[in-house]
Amino acid sequence: DGCWDDVGDPQNYSLEGPPSPIPHAVANGAMDGALLGARLAHGALPLAELLRDYYGTGNGTERGRPPSSYRRRDFGALAAGGKLAREVEAMLGVLRAMPSTQELLQDVGQEELAAIAGRAAKDFMQLYVECPAVISRCTWGARPYRGTPTLLALPLPSVYIHHTFLPAAPCATFATCAQAMRSVQSFHQDGRGWDDIGYSFVVGSDGYLYEGRGWHWVGAHTKGYNSKGFGLAFLGDFSSSLPAADALSLVRDSFLPCAIHTGRLLPDYSLRGHRQLRPTACPGTSLFQEIQTWQGFQ
Repeated sequence: DGCWDDVGDPQNYSLEGPPSPIPHAVANGAMDGALLGARLAHGALPLAELLRDYYGTGNGTERGRPPSSYRRRDFGALAAGGKLAREVEAMLGVLRAMPSTQELLQDVGQEELAAIAGRAAKDFMQLYVECPAVISRCTWGARPYRGTPTLLALPLPSVYIHHTFLPAAPCATFATCAQAMRSVQSFHQDGRGWDDIGYSFVVGSDGYLYEGRGWHWVGAHTKGYNSKGFGLAFLGDFSSSLPAADALSLVRDSFLPCAIHTGRLLPDYSLRGHRQLRPTACPGTSLFQEIQTWQGFQ
């Protein structure tokens, strides 16, 4: 797989990690194609206007976020009710009829074809609709990890909620969130002397999760508990105000269920605020009151 050099204005794509049959960029492009096609079904638009409205900012969407930042939610609605499975099955039928590909599927019966399409659609929906989009380290411009990271023993039993406190203002665009991520990492590495940014993931108000130490590496977020749970921080100071509703939903309704069904978090997980385990005001009084209403809070 790999990453773009920018979410808002991508120019270059860098490959990284093991080979993937469907890189994230291809999956995003497929979802975007379906959503843009659905828009065109309501009437023709000049291509420049169509793309600018979908990928641009400041176009009247909620909090200025572009429609593309809602691609997973909107594609999920578009493909609901088994529609994606039916589309995949129809495409497999086309491939079976084409001379150049019919040999691959000539011994596959219709029932088996439908079963293959159903499994493929389910896997795609779980990965790209039910799970939130994560901005990779190379996309937000992370520095390298210092030293040798320690593997987590998955699935984990806990999630610990934090706020970064600084920068105090929530970030609403990729550019400001990426800059905030670099600032937090710099503070953790240079100010605190840690190997990397301490959190497992960080939540922006731009509709994305940002990869910190990620799913597999022990963090430095909750002293004494780093190997027992994921540390999830909201970018901003939430002592007297809450993160955006979208940011809260991203964690509560997408990240946590995704972590469970992908085998990274135990179904009976516990969720706690940082202040419950350390002498700190983190994650801020307003955010702490909010998470007390969430499933798993103890």
